[in-house]
Amino acid sequence: MIVRVTIGGYVQGVGYRAWMEMEARAAGVSGWVRNRLNGDVEALFAGPPDAVEALCAACWRGPRHASVDKVEVVEADPAALGPGAGFRQIATR
Repeated sequence: MIVRVTIGGYVQGVGYRAWMEMEARAAGVSGWVRNRLNGDVEALFAGPPDAVEALCAACWRGPRHASVDKVEVVEADPAALGPGAGFRQIATR
């Protein structure tokens, strides 16, 4: 299963990307996470459906100082995963 997730609220400057990378690696989910110029965080998750769904649900929680007010999940094209394996942070878009 591969999904693109957009998280909104107070999610930049609170360690959200680092938290998400740790959660994704612990769940065995591949993909990436990045800040968006509009203040959102965007991620791509690829892995077993139950692990991806659990990570999507965890996005509502986020790290301690985050305040999430939206989580949008849509199916994604496998090409969006990009090269390499594992989970990584990428440059702001």
